[in-house]
Amino acid sequence: MSYDNWGPQDLSSPAKRQLPEVPVERGMVLEDVQSGWVGAVTRVEKSGGMHIVVLEDRRGKAKSFRLGFGFLLEGQAVKLLPPAPRPAAAKGAAPAGRTASGSVRVAGQRAQVAKASRIWVEGKHDAELVEKVWGDDLRVEGIVVEPLHGVDDLKAAIAAFSPGPGRRLGILVDHLVPDSKESRIAADAMMLPGAAGNVLIVGHPYVDVWQAIRPKVLGIEQWPTIARGTDWKTGILKAFGWPHETAEDVGLGWQKLLGAVHSYADLEASLLGRVEEVIDFLTVP
Repeated sequence: MSYDNWGPQDLSSPAKRQLPEVPVERGMVLEDVQSGWVGAVTRVEKSGGMHIVVLEDRRGKAKSFRLGFGFLLEGQAVKLLPPAPRPAAAKGAAPAGRTASGSVRVAGQRAQVAKASRIWVEGKHDAELVEKVWGDDLRVEGIVVEPLHGVDDLKAAIAAFSPGPGRRLGILVDHLVPDSKESRIAADAMMLPGAAGNVLIVGHPYVDVWQAIRPKVLGIEQWPTIARGTDWKTGILKAFGWPHETAEDVGLGWQKLLGAVHSYADLEASLLGRVEEVIDFLTVP
């Protein structure tokens, strides 16, 4: 595809005016044609009388671009418009005066200094999902969420953390079902001295935390079934018709999924209950 015709001289051309006009949305994955920068929309702001869109790539780096022409959405050239006005009570959004988790919002409350206790989750995507829905609550409580990047060495990680009174661990594990590898790892880890009463390991039944997003939020009946032997995330993105061949594709695909989550109502109850259980464990004396 040639980008030679993209440029300032084209901004008023009839061909450009015929491009699809798309209101920008958080989580939308875009490519800036001029620079080749690919990223998910994290925010839109107004500066100097113009709208600026911020795109964050899979490495967490962000760049700002002026809204308008010069973007590709799913490979198609579009004109980006400012965000569409949201209804006062958008479907899935937290009610007024509530956080995304459904808790009563504490007005004027500053984030607390981080406590020694921690929430551990399996990976970056788990951490981002927990932060998006429970982040306001956790900042009030001073609880930090950290990704483990897998639980194969969970016992050694807990031993290194040295849990005890006032230094507790709440751990959320993917696919924690009876007779699974994860259940055996969790049971072995809880045999460590000091774990009882100071460590809580809970989990959800899903292969990956992606599945904790309710299918109807994504406009589907159910999550696709992925054949054994196929990388699950790659298979999901392929089933959706999204780019799926690289790690960057996976990261950007996740940003699109995360962008569909606005509150606890967009998540499965089997995840909600476990996260709330962990937060109670770490915050209730």
